[in-house]
Amino acid sequence: MRRSTTRRLAMTATLGLAGVTLAACGGGEGAGGDNVDEALSSVDVACEPYQEYGDLEGTSVSVYTSIVSPEDQSHIDAFIPFEDCTGVTVEYEGSRQFETQLPVRLESGNAPDMAYIPQPGLVERLVTDFPDSVFPVGEQAEANVDEYYNESWKGYGTVDGTYYAAPLGANAKSFVWYSPAAFEENGYQIPETWDDLMALSEQIASDHPDAKPWCAGIESGNATGWPATDWLEDMMLRTAGPEAYDQWVEHEIPFNDDQVVEALDQAGQVLKDEQMVNGGLGGVESIATVPFGEAGLPILDGSCFLHRQASFYQANWPEGTNVAEDGDVFAFYLPGNDPDEQPLLGGGEFTLMFADRPEVQALQAYLASPEWSNAKAKVSSPGWVSANSGLDPANLKSPIDQLAYELLTDEATEFRFDGSDLMPAAVGTGSFWTGMTNWITGEDTQSVLDSIENSWD
Repeated sequence: MRRSTTRRLAMTATLGLAGVTLAACGGGEGAGGDNVDEALSSVDVACEPYQEYGDLEGTSVSVYTSIVSPEDQSHIDAFIPFEDCTGVTVEYEGSRQFETQLPVRLESGNAPDMAYIPQPGLVERLVTDFPDSVFPVGEQAEANVDEYYNESWKGYGTVDGTYYAAPLGANAKSFVWYSPAAFEENGYQIPETWDDLMALSEQIASDHPDAKPWCAGIESGNATGWPATDWLEDMMLRTAGPEAYDQWVEHEIPFNDDQVVEALDQAGQVLKDEQMVNGGLGGVESIATVPFGEAGLPILDGSCFLHRQASFYQANWPEGTNVAEDGDVFAFYLPGNDPDEQPLLGGGEFTLMFADRPEVQALQAYLASPEWSNAKAKVSSPGWVSANSGLDPANLKSPIDQLAYELLTDEATEFRFDGSDLMPAAVGTGSFWTGMTNWITGEDTQSVLDSIENSWD
């Protein structure tokens, strides 16, 4: 699908967007509600921040992504201030065959000017396979990243010492969902360490013999197993630490290293204990067949109290569920082993240029700026967040998004990207998924990790 956003207002020193008529759409990170006009009219489009891009009137930039309707609409809407203030037309194309078609287009000489890349591993493959087609991040975009992002984001866009990909959206995965009402009724407190969390779990098991402390599910069609990989990644950050996590992801230590064994065994304190799981859904082995999108729902009827899943899980609660600190459900940060440490597992997208014309560099700089993050937040539904510290959290649409943003931008946070997205595809989206599923269904920790290690060429 190809869409070209059009300038709706004449350029002046200060532009307002009231009265713009756009089609509203919901779901995912699409437009936040039925009245997109209202959201857009509040976007501050004073053009002073755009003057550094120069005179770009009459130019255009093609953007290729995996984000399709209806989630694409908020991206298209967020281009409007940039278009109106620079004169650039952005041509947006989303495709469900993005990862397959992008290399084909590069090979055939039909490259887009820019692409949104969903994980660092793909950035590295594209740079390696098409070194003459990719361009480093422009100076203005790099300056924005240096000023507004945690330094780890720059590392994930760097290949062999050259900075190629600037951050776009983000998500935080280290969350535990719960019922605020159930916690208040039982006098439970938000845990501050892993030991506190396990003590809470044991207390819940004692207080509620007809329920289970935790519920989980890792079924996801051809991607079955990925939620369990997140569990291991979160535990690695907590038991071994960020440096060892990096070594593990880069295969500088083997997949079956003793530190990984310890991390997976810690995950097993929940996922492999019949006293802990699987509230309202079955026993340990049921985790392998419960769809991940349904796995947290027993919290609503009290048959489960805790569910570890990312901030984006808010989209899986039934319509009408109040997601708030005093609502039907909310989430707290998955605590570390050490109360003084704050590791955070997450993910996000990046922008990669296949042309370095001034207008392409300008768009990349805009997408790494507070101006874009705030414009995007205002036209997005709940579930979208950025790690850009220039974003006003009041523009985010849900308390969970605001909590995710707080963690993503906290200087104390040690952010690490989802490990399976950084590993070779045969491992990260292959043997790792399969191995974790086998672990849930009864295979022991050492055997599973040995098998994954043997699959890594």
